[in-house]
Amino acid sequence: ELKLEPEEQEDMWHAYNLIAVGDSLRASTVRKVVQTTDTGSSTTTKKRMTLTIEVVSVDYDSVACALRVKGRTIEENEFVKKGSYHTLDLELHNAFTLQKHEWDSIALDRVDMACNPAHQADVAAIVMHEGLANLCLITEHLTIHRQKIEHTIPRKRKGLCAQHDRGMEKFFDSIISAILKHINFQIVKAVIIASPGFIKDQFYQYMLNKATRDDERHLLDNRNKFILLHSSNGFKHALTEILQDPLVLNRLSDTKAAEEMKLLDQFMHLLNDEPDKAYYGLEVVEKANQSQAIECK
Repeated sequence: ELKLEPEEQEDMWHAYNLIAVGDSLRASTVRKVVQTTDTGSSTTTKKRMTLTIEVVSVDYDSVACALRVKGRTIEENEFVKKGSYHTLDLELHNAFTLQKHEWDSIALDRVDMACNPAHQADVAAIVMHEGLANLCLITEHLTIHRQKIEHTIPRKRKGLCAQHDRGMEKFFDSIISAILKHINFQIVKAVIIASPGFIKDQFYQYMLNKATRDDERHLLDNRNKFILLHSSNGFKHALTEILQDPLVLNRLSDTKAAEEMKLLDQFMHLLNDEPDKAYYGLEVVEKANQSQAIECK
């Protein structure tokens, strides 16, 4: 058995892929407990307890960054009957213990990937439009939203251009602070800056000028990692459009994220053009595996 504690959003994704039906899961939870007094009256209180269940199903909530694991209790508890069904909510910074009948190489590789800092995001992206920017880290498995930057920018009007320019400078300064806070340039191989129009170009030039004045070596020494691209807007979903562009994938060819997107693109093409060669879902994939009909990439 292993005791694990998810610390980041990606850890929850790894946990979702690690916990399987039939595994034993032990975690802390809060349950309502009804107690009856000698007079026949009853009171309901919430108590924190530790339950161990045999996993029946696992659901991943990407918005709440949590797992909901349903199962049947397999150990006695003062307040919960053995054999009753319960749902354990696994969240960030809450430890749990996982026991498997057999830890195969895939499961062990997944644990190593989650625990080894070398397997962190090697692509970062900032999508922006005037007054809004979103900074994300793109890993081999998912996109992690790190920071949303919002600033009110005064409109350009006759005699008020200076106010607009100061607003843009404050906005750009906040983006630079977010880059220095969240991007580890020792790991990240590429930083995408995307926007509609020329905002990305204005930001990039402002960043380099400021880095030169302040002698900010993290930015100056890694300027060749920045890639300027077009996006329809500064919302997070604009990243999906960017990463589906073959030209972008070609420029990110030596990153893990590009490898994932390329494989997904190949799968989608097979699904559309040769559906007999592409399947998804546990049951059909297990049958394909039994027939040795899976091509490993």
